[in-house]
Amino acid sequence: MTAIDKKLFKKLYVNKFLEMHGIELKEGSNQQKYEALGSLVRDYVTRTWLKTNKKYNKTGEKQVYYFSMEFLLGRLLGDSLLNIGIRDVCREALAELNISLEELENLEQDQGLGNGGLGRLAACFLDSMASLNIPGHGCGIRYKYGFFEQKVIDGKQVEVSDNWLRQGNVWEKRNANKAEIVKFGGNIKVEENNGRLSFIHVNYEPVLAVPYDTPVVGYENDVVNTLRLWSAEAVSNEFDFSSFSRGDFLQAIEYKNSVESISQVLYPEDSFYEGKMLRLKQQYFFVSSGIQSIIRHFKKHGGNILELDEKVAIHINDTHPTLAIPELMRILLDEEGLPWEDAWRITENTISYTNHTILSEALEKWPIDMFKNLLPRIFMLVEEINRRYCEELWSKFPGQQNKIANMAIIGDGQVKMAHLAIVGSHSVNGVAKLHTEILKKKEMSDFYYLYPNKFNNKTNGITHRRWLLKSNPKLTKLLCDTIGDGFIKHPIDLQKFESHLDDKGILDELAKIKLQNKQKLAKTIFENEKIIVDPNSIFDVQVKRIHAYKRQTMNCLRIMDLYNKLIDNPNLDISPRTFIFAGKAAPGYYLAKNTIELINNIANKVNNDPRVNEKIKVVFMENYRVSLAEEIIPGTDVSEQISTTTKEASGTSNMKFMMNGALTVATLDGANIEIRDEVGNDNIVIFGLNADEVLNYYKNGGYSALETYNNDPRIKNILNDLINGKYHSDRDRFKTIYENLLTYNDEFFVLKDFDSYLKAQDKVDSLYREKDTWQRMCGVNISHSGIFSSDRTIEQYATGIWGSEVIYKNL
Repeated sequence: MTAIDKKLFKKLYVNKFLEMHGIELKEGSNQQKYEALGSLVRDYVTRTWLKTNKKYNKTGEKQVYYFSMEFLLGRLLGDSLLNIGIRDVCREALAELNISLEELENLEQDQGLGNGGLGRLAACFLDSMASLNIPGHGCGIRYKYGFFEQKVIDGKQVEVSDNWLRQGNVWEKRNANKAEIVKFGGNIKVEENNGRLSFIHVNYEPVLAVPYDTPVVGYENDVVNTLRLWSAEAVSNEFDFSSFSRGDFLQAIEYKNSVESISQVLYPEDSFYEGKMLRLKQQYFFVSSGIQSIIRHFKKHGGNILELDEKVAIHINDTHPTLAIPELMRILLDEEGLPWEDAWRITENTISYTNHTILSEALEKWPIDMFKNLLPRIFMLVEEINRRYCEELWSKFPGQQNKIANMAIIGDGQVKMAHLAIVGSHSVNGVAKLHTEILKKKEMSDFYYLYPNKFNNKTNGITHRRWLLKSNPKLTKLLCDTIGDGFIKHPIDLQKFESHLDDKGILDELAKIKLQNKQKLAKTIFENEKIIVDPNSIFDVQVKRIHAYKRQTMNCLRIMDLYNKLIDNPNLDISPRTFIFAGKAAPGYYLAKNTIELINNIANKVNNDPRVNEKIKVVFMENYRVSLAEEIIPGTDVSEQISTTTKEASGTSNMKFMMNGALTVATLDGANIEIRDEVGNDNIVIFGLNADEVLNYYKNGGYSALETYNNDPRIKNILNDLINGKYHSDRDRFKTIYENLLTYNDEFFVLKDFDSYLKAQDKVDSLYREKDTWQRMCGVNISHSGIFSSDRTIEQYATGIWGSEVIYKNL
């Protein structure tokens, strides 16, 4: 990009502000100043954006398209300035105009187009693709209201619209001339022409898919890739007077509302038919529009459709975009006229699939009638894929009818998306070594036996540019001053920092930086939650989606037990702790929402009890999002990664905390195992059942939560506290949690792991008292975090799955 100095930046900024708002800079609001800055930065990258696309079209490099239901981007201003390499110039120029860059950055609305790790991973991957010079683009939905904004009222989660677009979005460019038509419902008319069947979709409901493009800026390398998000619109917005005169006006309005609902919210409630139908509509909507767009662009620039798989890679992030498989088949067969064999070869070679979970609730299945009525041609193709696939199964497993029925794509009245994703792709990857082994040997063992060469592992990663350079500038400066800045482009070079950890001055500086970050977080906690916390206490953090398997409940029980101990013995010698929670519960997930209420009621009890509140505080931070995570993670001492072993596919928050010098308390689940392997047993605190033990209990039984309850007085006391009015005057308020643990036998082994968990926390307390030992452990974690950069992950995807060239080698 063209170099820019402070003087030129000031001139361009003042001109941009005047052009946009028609008033002098000093008269403008901070919001107007932010809009001018964001617009200027987008303009600054647009020339490179166009140049990048022109280069891709000219050279014919293989294009990677990453299809994901979620892209949890967060704020883009600071990230873009960092990657362009002009953040310091911008800050200094604005300061001379009496404007704070940080204040403007904080005005930006998070692009909350995701719910958790899945969406944040997608955002990190886009960043790494651009920074590694890989022609990689995102494809998703432009949700008008995102997931939801979380409010906590009377201790309970209340969902309100996340109207992130109310002030507009300076980063996106609407490309109405590149819109596509997506067809729902209707009928398929079959005709024969010259001995070939043709399938014509009639009486369908058309939906206009309009793309909004956002630039994805690579780190100081003159590459700008594209995130394309699709918005659903009615095919015509004109007032239909003839319909109105016939009394059909309400029908016309109903059509418009129905169409626009497709891109309104992420994950509509699907416990009822209409909500489930809307989810299926969303998935086909962005998949169809995305693939139509890819094919149109490919052919426009002279591509031979028979070579599509050599020039295009389509990656589906979990099962949500699985309809990419039959949709690509539809286009190749019905529109391009290819024979089945060629279409299937191209489809299978083009598409690759990441599995993110073994939880059955997340392995999507759709009722046949719903699927067939909404997507008649797609259902016909899935039926044919299933028929041919089952023929293959009969030859592989002769006479094993039950096995074949269990492996089929269509069965039990449902279309099984994970099965379709495996059959229709050339690569199936897990996201951590343990997760991949469980897929291969347990959850998908029959498929692994059938397609052993498809399965592989790609451990997740995080972009260190956002989660270290941007989020923790003080730590970044210490690293640069100590080992140089090579780790910015080669994060594995962070290992060099370990050789400096015998330097007392370095350890003291680490402690100083952590304290400053904790002071900043404490200020945010007071401003947002009106709770005073001590930055000198241990900041013990569990922030992530609220779910039973992530075991926020176990953390609650631990705090309840500690509270009881302090009441019994006010002089108990412990290091003061501040317990920090954040995360959203799915709107229809009562147990998770009840857990949030329990956390807040424990906080209310503990924080208002003068007997203990000098030693422990509990905080639930409202509306967890990327920008809040950027404040919490650098100020964390202890990272709680306590999911039931085998349930967390990978985790990425564990990597972010590690990179920022937090000590991990963890089960041997997901990427926690690989973190342990990197830092060694002495620099992580492990507890709980291992994978073999958990899988054995699930298979053979033998665990009784009631027996554990009866034999452990601590557990009996704290579980009774859930229902005796101690934490709520309504004794039934937390009965669901109580029954989940006892009546339904503690599916996620909270009580089984509880004693081990308490011992782990005692170890943390002891370690924290040894200040130099603690800081050295934190430094070791920082030193070994480079392997978890998403640059490493993306390089592995590019060379091992996509067949895409990586220009600069990161490792």
